[in-house]
Amino acid sequence: MAVPEGADIYDELNGEEVENPTEEINRVANAVGLKWDVNDPLSHIPGYDMYCHWNTDAIFDRGNTSRFVHDTLCLRIVESECDQAMPCTGHVTSPFGPRRGRMHYGVDLKLQTGDPVVCAFPGMVRISKYNKSFGNVVVVRHHNGLETLYAHLSKRKVEPGQMVYAGDTPWAWGNTGRSRGSHLHFEVRFLDQPIDPTLLFDVETGRLKSDNFEIHKGTFESIAAAKAAAGSRKYHVVRSGDTLSAIARRHGTTVGATAA
Repeated sequence: MAVPEGADIYDELNGEEVENPTEEINRVANAVGLKWDVNDPLSHIPGYDMYCHWNTDAIFDRGNTSRFVHDTLCLRIVESECDQAMPCTGHVTSPFGPRRGRMHYGVDLKLQTGDPVVCAFPGMVRISKYNKSFGNVVVVRHHNGLETLYAHLSKRKVEPGQMVYAGDTPWAWGNTGRSRGSHLHFEVRFLDQPIDPTLLFDVETGRLKSDNFEIHKGTFESIAAAKAAAGSRKYHVVRSGDTLSAIARRHGTTVGATAA
């Protein structure tokens, strides 16, 4: 990592023993305007040993469905109280799971004017871009391999390779992309696979449910089942003159099942 002339980060680390050298080096590096670039060691990238890639263009690999298939993994979510923050205080307006025939891979959190949106955990920005569905979107990779996604933002104040910390506000809430009303779309993923954020956070209190989180094959099998169920559902746009019996006949079902 190239150090600007006259900015010797090592001088700041001399003297007293540092409890967490990596965190301290990152803090000082940020203070003098450093961030990871392609010339730096890959070991600087959070979770690179698990992902073996650092893609700053693709939000996630939709084709990756079998990378975690074996043992239970216990992830250490935080080491201290200051390592976590609920992204915003709004209530859930749309939960994780099937929604209108498709999977909703995160939670939508209601925002009011002036509400801050903060980073959930320390990590490195992997994605900061505009996307036609997510609008302004930021993805942060964390040191334990988790990734968090923040979508429909009005502003992005970070770039890929930049370090951020829990509670930082390097973006602003908004209503960009395919969004109805001001809200934050928040996702948690591990090796590109979605995890219900409410398994980690108690949305009502804004606190983590535990400092540790167990991931195993079953974590993602339940998601696959929900996705299959969502895809199997059929929807009919009701037009003037339609009756329940006519709709049922058209779709080969009964009036009772149609009205359920």
